Amino acid sequence: MRTRPGGSAVALCERYDTALLDLDGVVYRGATAVDHAVDALADARGAGMHLAYVTNNASRTPQAVAEHLTRLGVPTAADDVITSAQAVARLIAEQVGVGAPVLVVGGEGLLRALEERGLRAVTSAEQDPAAVVMGFAPSVGWEQLAEASFAVGRGVPFFASNTDVTVPTARGIAPGNGTLVQVVRTTTGVDPQIAGKPLPPMHRETILRTGARHPLVVGDRLDTDIEGAHVGGVDSLLVLTGVCTAADLLAAPPEHRPTYVAADLRGLLVPQPEVSVRSGSEFACGGWTASVRQGALVLSGRGEPVDGLRALCGAAWSAEGERPSADEALSRLGR
Repeated sequence: MRTRPGGSAVALCERYDTALLDLDGVVYRGATAVDHAVDALADARGAGMHLAYVTNNASRTPQAVAEHLTRLGVPTAADDVITSAQAVARLIAEQVGVGAPVLVVGGEGLLRALEERGLRAVTSAEQDPAAVVMGFAPSVGWEQLAEASFAVGRGVPFFASNTDVTVPTARGIAPGNGTLVQVVRTTTGVDPQIAGKPLPPMHRETILRTGARHPLVVGDRLDTDIEGAHVGGVDSLLVLTGVCTAADLLAAPPEHRPTYVAADLRGLLVPQPEVSVRSGSEFACGGWTASVRQGALVLSGRGEPVDGLRALCGAAWSAEGERPSADEALSRLGR
């Protein structure tokens, strides 16, 4: 069980052969690149690191995602993009066979992924689908959800590209595919087979398509990116540019604790400082020292805020009993 963030004497782009990068909240937010992402990824690529983009968002095709990244200044080929739509399409094809009709609730990315696997998309429960699959698309409405519910209620196998409850956008946090899936789940009482992060089908799809031998998962979500790395048995880097807050990180259960923590993607380019243990109860990183006193996290010192957060992780993750209060300690870091 991880009790503090790890350290690395060399830059992560030198230690790992492939970065498996989430997109929303890590590389971009909507049509805008995350601060420092473009330059950091160019430098990581220049250092020899292979960059692959792994997303639970099933609405767009890999080609569309690659074009988006390229427009932002991150040159990308379609083969470097792996989506949950591809993972769920493989899962369905293995179970129902090539050529089978599949009722699709989702966007172009899901349709193309099914086509790649030789599956035939249909839109109605009256077309005798062999499976129902749901993937996020902003256009999904009541009629599609009703058709999915009719088919699943009749016993047709139910699949979901992912069950992310939210999705980050340029305007804020919006409902994700998990919210839509919950409508059908509530209506029918049936749980879907899920392919996306953090589950094994997505990790398998990623390794098959990238050929990564020593990968590093890079993400902003504890319950998908970091847990997915944990399930796959690979190291991870959490960047604080998306969904996860500092408070979320301190409260993370063991399966949600990243190997490394960085403010943004520039963390790929530098060594990671060690979090040292002092006297068994104090944790130090950079110029900061953290401990637990009377049920609260205490932080002293000064330096880079992310180093203070790393020290706090050590104290919080090692604490026994009830979760210590973090409000006052985080206020010192401006969080």
